[in-house]
Amino acid sequence: MSPNLRAFLDMVAYSELGPELLAESDNGYNVIVGSAPGRAVLFDDYSRHPNRLVSMKIKGRRVDSTAAGRYQILARYAEAYRMQLGLPDFGPDSQDRIAIQMIRECGALGDIEAGHFARALRRCASRWASLPGANYNQHENEPADLEAAYVRAGGALA
Repeated sequence: MSPNLRAFLDMVAYSELGPELLAESDNGYNVIVGSAPGRAVLFDDYSRHPNRLVSMKIKGRRVDSTAAGRYQILARYAEAYRMQLGLPDFGPDSQDRIAIQMIRECGALGDIEAGHFARALRRCASRWASLPGANYNQHENEPADLEAAYVRAGGALA
């Protein structure tokens, strides 16, 4: 995996989970949606997506989600990608491969490899609620903060 792609994946995990949850877990790979720093809800069976439905209040409204893992992948998508990509489980390598496929589907791989971070971020906004412009009516992180996380993770800008 190229340094830029690894850094972009690290940035997505940073955006979705934050540095505290990444540190409190298996680098985010075992985090259940709704976790918070100091209150991490983790799973320990990587054989399959945990498919645990969690109800939360976000911006004053109820949100139900099965998101899990480093990239907060919904159960229904995890299973579809598992079959599409021939993945054996929901372990770290499989989660990375799912996230890369999601990036590929957004048409952002070339932008990431070329260091066009802002364009790649815009293209991937539909996949992750925490990215700017996602429009899921949830918290979105600032582009400058995410760019800084990407650069800290070893990503190069064009």
